[in-house]
Amino acid sequence: MQKSRAMSWRKLGDSAGGSELAETAMILPILFLLLIGIYWFGQAFRIYGTITNAARDGARAAVNPACTTCAGGDPTQNAWTVIQNDLNAAHINPSLLQPPTNPPALCACLPNGTTSSCTTAQVGCDTSQTNICVQGVSHAGANNTLAEGLVQLSSTLSGNGLTGGAGQCGISVSFQYPFQFWLPFTSLSGQSVKLRAQAQMRAETQ
Repeated sequence: MQKSRAMSWRKLGDSAGGSELAETAMILPILFLLLIGIYWFGQAFRIYGTITNAARDGARAAVNPACTTCAGGDPTQNAWTVIQNDLNAAHINPSLLQPPTNPPALCACLPNGTTSSCTTAQVGCDTSQTNICVQGVSHAGANNTLAEGLVQLSSTLSGNGLTGGAGQCGISVSFQYPFQFWLPFTSLSGQSVKLRAQAQMRAETQ
């Protein structure tokens, strides 16, 4: 009687153990993917926060008064230097930065630093820098004369062209960072997304 009862308890234990193993085998891959997903999305948020702060610091550095006769007076170069420093401190490779696919549609300021409605083409990026887009800085003339504060910060592109308003003249800094997800057995594995950052600052030369 006791032997029979012991065998029954053993069979029950073996059955329960097998069921738990089966359930664990089903849950572990899902848990594994969940943990990996948390890690990679966390990385994406960390990088997004870092590049957003870097864009803000770069725009702040770019609005320092332009100087063609002193060292370190190029607003675009100042922005790029600060952005590189911020990203290097966060262990993010600044050489991976790219200008945005569609730069912000900003109107040009008038020569006297005032704003108005505009219907001309949007202000392009300063071509002296290829990793980031700095709008509101130009290197013109044979002497490569610097000028800044050339875009209206409150103006946007509408269906009929660029329309401005009572805005301020300044500089816009924008760029994007390619981030690649690695989530095994999902459609996101190996997919690259462009994390975009933009910041605007009023030019101090006004």
